Amino acid sequence: VTNDGDFINNEFNDVYLVTTLDPIPLEAFTLQESEVSAVKYLSYDEYRSFLAKEDPEYTPFDVNGQYGQLFDIITQRYNQKAIDRSLALQKKIHRYASVTLKAELSGLSNGEREALLLVIEAAKVIDEIFYLQVWYNNPALRDWLKEHAASSELDKLKWIYYSINKSPWSCLDENEAFLTTADSAVKLLSKPAKQVNGWKGIEYKVAFPMQKPPGANFYPPDMEKEEFDLWKSSLSKDEQSEATGFFNVIKRKSQSSLDGASSIVSDESNNNNTVKPVHDLFIVPYSQEYRALLTKAAELLHKAGNSTSSPSLKRLLQSKAEAFLSNDYYDSDIAWMELDSKLDVTIGPYETYEDALFGYKATFEAFIGIRDDKATSQLKLFGDNLQVLEQNLPLDSVYKSLDVIAAPIRVIQLVYNAGDVKGPQTVAFNLPNDERIVKDRGTSMVILKNVSEAKFKHILQPIAAACISREQCGLVDFDSFFTHTICHECCHGIGPHTITLPNGQKSTVRLELQELHSALEEAKADIVGLWALKFLIDQDLLPKTLVKSMYVSFLAGCFRSVRFGLEEAHGKGQALQFNWLFEKGALVLHDDETFSVDFTKVEGAVESLSREILTIQAKGDKPAARSLINRYCKMTDPLKSALQRLENIQVPVDIAPIFPIADLVSE
Repeated sequence: VTNDGDFINNEFNDVYLVTTLDPIPLEAFTLQESEVSAVKYLSYDEYRSFLAKEDPEYTPFDVNGQYGQLFDIITQRYNQKAIDRSLALQKKIHRYASVTLKAELSGLSNGEREALLLVIEAAKVIDEIFYLQVWYNNPALRDWLKEHAASSELDKLKWIYYSINKSPWSCLDENEAFLTTADSAVKLLSKPAKQVNGWKGIEYKVAFPMQKPPGANFYPPDMEKEEFDLWKSSLSKDEQSEATGFFNVIKRKSQSSLDGASSIVSDESNNNNTVKPVHDLFIVPYSQEYRALLTKAAELLHKAGNSTSSPSLKRLLQSKAEAFLSNDYYDSDIAWMELDSKLDVTIGPYETYEDALFGYKATFEAFIGIRDDKATSQLKLFGDNLQVLEQNLPLDSVYKSLDVIAAPIRVIQLVYNAGDVKGPQTVAFNLPNDERIVKDRGTSMVILKNVSEAKFKHILQPIAAACISREQCGLVDFDSFFTHTICHECCHGIGPHTITLPNGQKSTVRLELQELHSALEEAKADIVGLWALKFLIDQDLLPKTLVKSMYVSFLAGCFRSVRFGLEEAHGKGQALQFNWLFEKGALVLHDDETFSVDFTKVEGAVESLSREILTIQAKGDKPAARSLINRYCKMTDPLKSALQRLENIQVPVDIAPIFPIADLVSE
């Protein structure tokens, strides 16, 4: 798009690499004789040498420029031996500790047990939707890999690691592709344009992008941000809200051609012809885009709702089923916040991490667990003090909210999850993300206690032993880790959400910070959570013995989360916090390459970073957010040193949960 949106250039200069099982017969090619005199097969090394020498017989391409990527891709794709790939995949898989997660079901009534199995079936349907949301051909790739998993040891490892990531891109490696088109499904084009005797057609490998699409499958794969913004500016205010909303995808009217993207329209009001874009984008609600799957999930939720005697669970399941078909999630999210049931269910579209283009679109997920009544009753303190925390935030008073609502907190033992639960597993979540509900009713928190316990045992304790100084290592304990997790989720519910811009316009932090919002929000919840713990301790609401252990447990947690990678919101947010605190002298690196907390400096450093992030959010200041992230979201030498130590002793990065209850549910 050029000339301030007045002209869209539809000319292509693309190179397509097609991987066929057998050579296409030369007779099948139709030549444009004015430009091409012949085609032939030759090795890619030979072809590259001809281009490098600028041989006049061949169409010229600069092999030292972008076209040279073609040869790099082919080399990488076909020169790696199967045994080397198997070893590399084994190493990646071993970064996840397999952990069996279950809970005591004896407290459930017969109706709740029946509902549990039906909800798990619905969650499996939700899983199908998420695969489709990540990338349009993801379900076909998944089915192909699963079908061929028993063909060889390498195929088995491909399937295992794909199942962890739910895509061909590795969550722990900055979304680097761990598969290639050579691993992909085979399709047959049985009716090529030009028939050749004895040739059944083109059998080819279904390609996928080596770089994970930033817009996932929420937008046309060829759409750039500028085109979306140009289209959005042509919409009414209500249409703009819908275009940037959580629960729809953006599509092209002309999927097969860009020719309709714009046209010249004569302006009758003057003598000049002006260009008015006729836009090619349009909105499709989730209820329409995923109709067949959502209808199936809704039927299962209705059945589950009819099985339970719990009024609040019945209301949640039936309202969520209705939301799947209406695309209006407001009432069902209120029902989720008011859930008071031994069987705890979270299901629907919530998080926006997968939309790396804008952070607008929500992915489907499901978390099913059994409420831990004892642990839940112990946490009322945090929800009851949110307004007090809001009023004392390190933030100018003009930006503080006067009507923060106490956040209900539920602690559960997770028995099943599905959908957007790829790669590193969450230990808690604070929902909903819909700013309308946050403003009207606040948020609610769910803490996954058995997930937290598994991570502490398999990951955080070994990290502390390797990276924390001997004098402070003993301060890392589960209570501090778990308490900060709770406070992290609480702090998603305080601070700026709906904001007023300098021009007086109302907006939200998410809309203003766009793709930077997720990382900054995770950093905010983490660092403000640490500030909030110290505040509650100073108010004698938590024991003073927690002070040192919470800071040192947080430090160990930094190394845990940064290992998720800097393409992931939590990893990026954690790098920001670590590097800020290290720069301020609050974290100290010793000669033996272990770290410790300087208790004389950490409180001030935590407060200063909290103020920085909260102020950026309050102002909706995207340039300041970008500057902060660019400066501090880096893999600095101290971080590299710690991560290398953990790599050397092979501490798992995260857990891969196994849910025995899934075996009770038919596929």
